[in-house]
Amino acid sequence: MKPEYMKQALELAKTSGNDVPVGAVIVKNGEIIAFAVNEKEKIQDATAHAEILAIQRASLKLKNWRLSDCEMYVTLEPCPMCASAIIQSRVGKLYFGAYDLVNGAFGSKTDMAGIMGIKIEYFGGILEEECSSILKDYFKELR
Repeated sequence: MKPEYMKQALELAKTSGNDVPVGAVIVKNGEIIAFAVNEKEKIQDATAHAEILAIQRASLKLKNWRLSDCEMYVTLEPCPMCASAIIQSRVGKLYFGAYDLVNGAFGSKTDMAGIMGIKIEYFGGILEEECSSILKDYFKELR
């Protein structure tokens, strides 16, 4: 685990515009191969979460849907939809920042890590305070 990748995901999250500020980075062999932010509002697509978009971009770059040699860094604990995509794409390790007590699918609300007979290693709370802060600020502005 390298905190600098989470820091890059955080910097990305700050560029999400009107979308919930979540950034995702996918790393292979120490190199960032894909990244994304939430784009649900931007492209009016309910599936345009940062994790899904990053997986799509990494798969295109590698010309392979299996990302087993990759690590994903995301600023917020993935939701069930994203957890399924992460598991299906065989991401090797997942690191996330803020816990999502409402929708989190890697331990907070539910734990999908072992579904479908596919195990994934995950670690939460990476730069948690910074990741939580950007989300709190975003929702405070909405109110």
